[in-house]
Amino acid sequence: MSSRPLLGFHRLAQCLALAFTLGLALVAQADEGWPRTLPSRMGEVTLDKPPQRIVSTSVTLTGSLLALDAPVIASGATAPNNRFADGQGFFRQWGEVAAQRQVKRLYIGEANAEAVAAEAPDLIIVSASGADSAAALYSQFSSIAPTLVVDYDDQSWQDVMRLLGRASGHEAQAEARIDEFSQRVTALKGRLQLPPQPITAFVYNASARQANLWTGESAQGRLLTSLGFELATPPSDLPTFVSQGKRKDIVQVGGEHLAAGLNGQSWLMFAAEASDADALKGNTLLAHLPAVKSQQLYALGNDTFRLDYYSAGHLLDRLEAAFVH
Repeated sequence: MSSRPLLGFHRLAQCLALAFTLGLALVAQADEGWPRTLPSRMGEVTLDKPPQRIVSTSVTLTGSLLALDAPVIASGATAPNNRFADGQGFFRQWGEVAAQRQVKRLYIGEANAEAVAAEAPDLIIVSASGADSAAALYSQFSSIAPTLVVDYDDQSWQDVMRLLGRASGHEAQAEARIDEFSQRVTALKGRLQLPPQPITAFVYNASARQANLWTGESAQGRLLTSLGFELATPPSDLPTFVSQGKRKDIVQVGGEHLAAGLNGQSWLMFAAEASDADALKGNTLLAHLPAVKSQQLYALGNDTFRLDYYSAGHLLDRLEAAFVH
């Protein structure tokens, strides 16, 4: 008797068991019920019922809310019409989705508590750090509505999405998006032909001759290591600086110390297109470095400087194009 039918039965049983387990997890999450209490940088936040009017003061976090189909009605924005943002000042990777759902732009840049209050929100989302953080206005926001202050500098976008899923009552949507992405990562990992390791992954500011190196605690670093990339460790005595507050996701280097920080055998350039990689190749102060000499520089797209569901998917597209032959 052939063992193939039996083997097929075992595989089917394993798949059914996995599906059953995932189903139980989703049911358990859905049964969390209301009110529910959520962790927040400024202390726990209790929500009595699913929010219907969410305002995001963080343009970074708005994309995750949209991916969840959460009822986000308005969002802060960044400077419009640049390589990262559309005419509204919303990030290009989800700008069209925001337009379809008629998400209102509250302000550009600096947060405005009056503009937030005018939308009568029942939940306000704030980032704890980064250029779009409005944490300084927490006391004003919390007098308007429950205010959730979210760390995204040392969490994966999946962790952030799960938290926002709980906050919005859209846990099932969060798990579905995460599972869909995980399947893509698994499929891609087996096909990648990695460049010379270890790699330095970073965002480069050409005008300031500075780079933000992604650490293993960043969303970008975690995704790369899950795909098999090895992140280079900067020298322990490397002089660094801080211009965006204390953060765990980046190491900032520049000036005469830039070359020492870019010590990977290959470079993955985030928030960059091919023209940016070409310009960096032409920097004579970096010409002696292995990645430049061997032409192992890869631009991964402008929208990858902050990862959400949308930009993470685009990042996988870029990695597939560069390293699957």
